[in-house]
Amino acid sequence: MIRDITFGQYYPADSFIHRLDPRTKILSALIFIVAMFVCKSYYSYLVCFSFLAFCILVSKIPLNSILKTVKAIIFVIVITVIINVFFYGEGKVLASWWVFTITAEGLIFASKMAMRLIFLVIGTSLITLTTTPMNLTDGLESLFKPLKSIGFPVHDVAIIMSIALRFIPTLMEEIDKIMMAQKARGASFDSGGLIKRAKALIPILIPLFVSTFKRADELALALDSRCYNATPNRTKMKKLSLNRSDALGLFFTLLYLGAIITLRVLLPNLI
Repeated sequence: MIRDITFGQYYPADSFIHRLDPRTKILSALIFIVAMFVCKSYYSYLVCFSFLAFCILVSKIPLNSILKTVKAIIFVIVITVIINVFFYGEGKVLASWWVFTITAEGLIFASKMAMRLIFLVIGTSLITLTTTPMNLTDGLESLFKPLKSIGFPVHDVAIIMSIALRFIPTLMEEIDKIMMAQKARGASFDSGGLIKRAKALIPILIPLFVSTFKRADELALALDSRCYNATPNRTKMKKLSLNRSDALGLFFTLLYLGAIITLRVLLPNLI
């Protein structure tokens, strides 16, 4: 069910990763993303898998909650694999029919793309699973602070990103409720061709847009009633501070990036 998707939700736990400064986790996620695009061989992806497995184990988040984050992109993964398998076109041809060609290199590339998408989603979802929306907002604002010198609305952007992440599970739950209500009225979303299924989504999209705008209006009224405003000199009850744990976390992340770069530069011919 759509409500099983956990991307954007915070999972409370007492772990090493939960206690890290949000800025450390954001920077580590950026390093992780860069390393993913450096990955070339299966050995590099094995290093990435080991790093993710270690982070999940340390975070004390149930594996079931981690795997649910992949559920939201299953369709994207399948489409990506199909396109790369049938239209890659380079390498030893294994099968060919009409405009479709399956090559050995295409299968290898498709499998790597699927792993890359899965690892990217799991890696980035660890941030929202281990960081509260407020801490995430403070971390983003702190990292973007140098942009204030050129007039960039740092606090506004940070709070918008935080609210957007927080609304993901809320909207998923809203979609599930609307679908259940429409099915109770006899609607079918799994039968018929592609065009019929697309038309069947209209009774979902219209109530969803109405509900989304209503929630946004209620949130704006709530912020306004509490005299919230993004003044440049806002104070914070809890100030962010880096400690030895953050240095250790960044060290292991940079060590992981170094291992990926080493495999790419020193062993470029590995599959």
